[in-house]
Amino acid sequence: MIYKQKVGCKLENLKPLRDFIRESLAHHGVHELHISEIVLALDEMCSNLMIHAHHCNPLDLFELRITVEPGKPVVFEIIDDGTVFDITKFEGPEIDSLVHDKRKGGLGIRLVKSIMDKIEYTQRDGSNVCRLEKQVRKATA
Repeated sequence: MIYKQKVGCKLENLKPLRDFIRESLAHHGVHELHISEIVLALDEMCSNLMIHAHHCNPLDLFELRITVEPGKPVVFEIIDDGTVFDITKFEGPEIDSLVHDKRKGGLGIRLVKSIMDKIEYTQRDGSNVCRLEKQVRKATA
């Protein structure tokens, strides 16, 4: 099953987007811990996209697609036409330096990489596609 949501690039749209992710995964009995991790990772990815690639322009749109197939990892695709920032090529600052310098930020990408099993960037039909995969567990009764 494929779920699709188009989103305007303003930060106020993150809450409805988080709800969309939760509802889509809950329909398939995904364990709540996995849903929470996924929501956190996708919230980070989408907020970065809104802020850095689209400068919070509500007229700019991106699409989130969630593909759920039994026995396969769940696939999340963030499709847009903004500036590409490939997190697979980003080496974040060391934790020690963040603490020492008392910097805010810099942990989101590390978090996304630790939650998701696979992240890749491609181009499709002139759009940027960030594809993230996560093997999930079903909730037990």
